[in-house]
Amino acid sequence: MRVELIAYTPKASGVCCDAAAVCTDSQNGYRSLQHSMESGHESVLEHAVFTFRVEGLSRAALAQLTRHRLASFSVQSQRYVKINDVDLVMPERIRNSEFYVEAGSLLEDVMNLYRRMVEAGIPTEDARYVTPQAVPTSLIVTMNARELRHFFSLRCCNRAQWEIRCLADEMLKLCKETAPILFEDAGPGCVRGRCPEKRPCGNPKIREKGNK
Repeated sequence: MRVELIAYTPKASGVCCDAAAVCTDSQNGYRSLQHSMESGHESVLEHAVFTFRVEGLSRAALAQLTRHRLASFSVQSQRYVKINDVDLVMPERIRNSEFYVEAGSLLEDVMNLYRRMVEAGIPTEDARYVTPQAVPTSLIVTMNARELRHFFSLRCCNRAQWEIRCLADEMLKLCKETAPILFEDAGPGCVRGRCPEKRPCGNPKIREKGNK
């Protein structure tokens, strides 16, 4: 999987500081932003927007990602774009299991069937019905900072499915590099001290050194 931050609001942290300062009629935007975030008043974060290019995400993980409705998605079409030779996404637990050879053979047969159907004149929009969830796709996704923090709280958790967790971890890394003030405490609940899950994983994440 490849994740790239391709666009974002210039001076994103400053924009959110200005928004918080307006709300409280304050001359100290940073302090107002910190107070707003600590109080759970995160609407001021909606003024900062981040856009990512994602390549190599499976259709299985895409289904999870698009459940986050406060986001914009542009996904490579399987209706108009023919699926050529691709590296199917294979979970590590299958790769390391006794089923790996059998699973790989099955997926290869399915993809060969897809190609034969297309070559025989069946439209790609119909042939795609036989393709597995392991087929990778490319997409552009845009979220504002508030929705990203919510996304990270759910998908960076150790209990999240492994592939979307990898995506979320990489997106969070890019966001912290670009706007650390907005994302210094972002991530699952355990990063801020308390796990919201009914059944915690038992392996809480720790905020990186240097962040308060």
